Amino acid sequence: MSNLMGVADSTVTFVLVHGSGSNAYGWSPVAAELGLRGHRVVAVDLPGHGPGAYLPLSYQAPQDLERLRTEPSPIAGTTLADCAAHVAAVVRRAHRNGPVVLAGQSLGGVTVNAAADLVPELISHLVYVSALCPSKRASVSELMATPEAATSHIFKMAPVPTPPELGVTRVNWRSGDPTFFRIAKEAMAAEYSDAEVRAMLNILEPDESAAIGVADGRGLVHKWGGIPRTFVRFTEDRTLPLALQDLMIREADETTPDNRFRVRSLAAPHIGPRDPALLADELEQVAGLCC
Repeated sequence: MSNLMGVADSTVTFVLVHGSGSNAYGWSPVAAELGLRGHRVVAVDLPGHGPGAYLPLSYQAPQDLERLRTEPSPIAGTTLADCAAHVAAVVRRAHRNGPVVLAGQSLGGVTVNAAADLVPELISHLVYVSALCPSKRASVSELMATPEAATSHIFKMAPVPTPPELGVTRVNWRSGDPTFFRIAKEAMAAEYSDAEVRAMLNILEPDESAAIGVADGRGLVHKWGGIPRTFVRFTEDRTLPLALQDLMIREADETTPDNRFRVRSLAAPHIGPRDPALLADELEQVAGLCC
C-alpha cells in the first residue's frame, strides 16, 4: 500500500550500479521485472555515463580509426571517489523511503565497495552480480593479474591503443571487424544470438576512466565489512572467470570472517541470464532478508 502521509515504509529500494562501458540501460530488463513485481528500483548512471556520456566524433559513422586513438574524453578526469559519492547520494535519497539494497555488476562492484564505505548505515544489503570485489588485493588491476583471471576472454579483446596520457580505456564496440565481434560475443554473451549481441554492443559506451581500474577499491572492514552481502556467481562468465569470482568471495570472507558472503549461482554469461526473471528472483530473495 502506498504511503500517502509521506512516511517511509519498509519496502526495499534497489539501487543498481552498472559495469564498465555500460549505463543504467544495462539494468533495464531486470529493473523492469522488479518494478512489475512492485519493487522500487533506481538504476544509476555513473559520472560520464548515460545521458552524460561523451561519444567521440571519431567513434561515429563513418569512423575515423586514426583519430579514435587520440581523441580526448572528459571521462578521463573521473575517479572512483566521484563514482562513490554519486552512488552514495542516490542511496541517501532512496533510504528516505526504507531499506536499500545496493547491487553492482562487473566493474560496478568496485563502486559498490567505495559507496558502502561512505554510507554503511544506510545500506541493508550489498549484492555483487558477477562483480569485482577487491578485499585483500587493492585494485581491479591486481585482481586481473591473478592466475584465476588468466583465462578471461577480456584479454583477447584488444582496446583501442590510446596513449596513457589520454587517461581512458577505449573500446570500439562499433568495430566492423568480424573477429572483434566474435571475441566480444564469446567474452560477454556466448549464449546469446548474434542479433542480441549487436543490440547489446550498440548501447555500450566506448570510454571508461583508466583511473578506476588502478584505484584502491577495497572496502573498509569497519564500514563495508559490516554490511550483509550476497555474491551472485555467473557460472558461464568468460570475462570474470568462475575461479576469479570464487577467489574474490574467499578473500572477502577471510577479510571479514564474521560477515561472510551469502553465495548464489546462475548459469549465465557476463551480461547475465537471458531471462531477467532469474536475476530478479535472486534480488527479490535478498529483499526478503532485509524486511
